[in-house]
Amino acid sequence: MSEFINNSEKRKEIIKSVLRQLHEGKSVDDVKAEFGKLASEATSAEIAAVEQMLIEEGLPVEEVQNLCDVHVAVFRESLDKEAQPESIPGHPVFTYRAENQVLARLLDEMDITFGKFAESDNQALLPVLKQQLERVSGFIRHYERKENQLFPYLEKYQFYGPSRVMWGIHDEIRANIKKLGEFLKTDVVDKQTAFAVFKELFTAMTEMIYKEEKILIPAALEKLHEEDWAAIRAEENQIGYFVVTPGDQWKPKTAPQKIETIPFVKETSNMPEIMIPLNTGVLTQDQIDLMLKTLPVDITFVDENDEVRYFSQTPDRLFPRTPAIIGRAVQNCHPASSVHTVQKILDDFRSGKRKVAEFWIKMGEIFVYIRYFAMFDEAGKYRGTLEVSQEISHIQSLQGERRLLDD
Repeated sequence: MSEFINNSEKRKEIIKSVLRQLHEGKSVDDVKAEFGKLASEATSAEIAAVEQMLIEEGLPVEEVQNLCDVHVAVFRESLDKEAQPESIPGHPVFTYRAENQVLARLLDEMDITFGKFAESDNQALLPVLKQQLERVSGFIRHYERKENQLFPYLEKYQFYGPSRVMWGIHDEIRANIKKLGEFLKTDVVDKQTAFAVFKELFTAMTEMIYKEEKILIPAALEKLHEEDWAAIRAEENQIGYFVVTPGDQWKPKTAPQKIETIPFVKETSNMPEIMIPLNTGVLTQDQIDLMLKTLPVDITFVDENDEVRYFSQTPDRLFPRTPAIIGRAVQNCHPASSVHTVQKILDDFRSGKRKVAEFWIKMGEIFVYIRYFAMFDEAGKYRGTLEVSQEISHIQSLQGERRLLDD
């Protein structure tokens, strides 16, 4: 095997053989004994790439996810040798690692508290545990940034293995945080069961820190360009952070590169199709029209001149509309008895006195919720009003939770 060690493609084939043997039931020790040299020299990028190869070849994502810790156990010696990726405050990687350091400390503190609680009848520790869990649960923001920012940029380079595997583990962590929270809410806590759930949560979050530091981050630094990191940094505030406040020392030399490349015309069945660039994507006119017609709400748009410019033609409109109203003054679309209310809303929107107006009415057996939203452009100029109407009787009747799809 030694002649293949320095050949990247051969190394990957051997790593794939290692992982397949693990999935077939071989123990970590047996595999390490057979592939010892490679197991101590494989890189994080190679391991992540091979996991993706296995998924592409048909190995279920769930199976890779379930044995992710085993994969790490085999190659831990090699991963520990890799240098930590260097960065400076303000770079997304620096923020990820700073958050991981805070989480590790909080998990250790909670582990100590839980150990004391499980061994005693000291109920005074229960409020402490609740507070510690609340702080740990804030780490979900970290996962959300990975899922909604880092993963899409990795997928831009056809690297989606980590996103498929890690996202599933994130969901398991979220579920255990919720489960533990429910345990700690009860008057009589089953300490041993709660402690077992915590240990599972502790292990999963701790191992995820390791996988990020040793596999995900090195792979991301290798694949993403500076303009990608600049775009991620520019968008991070939309989701938020866990405890830490990012610095601003990192100054990218290139401008942020949005993930989509906007084609204004694309070829579809040999016919050009106009693509309309929007704030966070590109859509065709047909796609926009279908989206607006499919939304479970009625939408009407009135421009800055108080003229009706659009309404959605949903299957079950609550209020009648016909194309004849397009271009009509909105004041003329209402009975005289309510025109003063309409004018008041428009005047308040235009002056900035209010941004939203809402009403709810009974119409026979249905209950209708009507909202008006003022629309302003980036310069703060009033650009019109959006009316959204929705029948909410079904929403009002909902209770409990439903997390599974009906047959």
